[in-house]
Amino acid sequence: MYAVIETGGKQLKVEVGQEIFVEKLPVEAEETYTFDKVLMLGGKKTVVGTPYVAGANVKAKVIKNGRGKKLIVFKYKDKNNDARKKGHRQAYTKLVIESING
Repeated sequence: MYAVIETGGKQLKVEVGQEIFVEKLPVEAEETYTFDKVLMLGGKKTVVGTPYVAGANVKAKVIKNGRGKKLIVFKYKDKNNDARKKGHRQAYTKLVIESING
């Protein structure tokens, strides 16, 4: 069985036991988080929500919160003496899917 959930403005297809990285969530490590925005449930019978499946949820255990690798953003305009260098590290939450209910 699998589900399509919405989190952080993105849609993810998840299965039980899968490890996923999502936008940082307001939870600490070793806690349980429940995703209520389930767009679709699949398996023997597929259920598609309008926009969400009523009564469905996905429970996940938080492994850790962290920050990704540094990305360099460099802007350069020729002949204008204009160059900008900036770094960015995206915050994330690592989860393991425990159950899909619906």
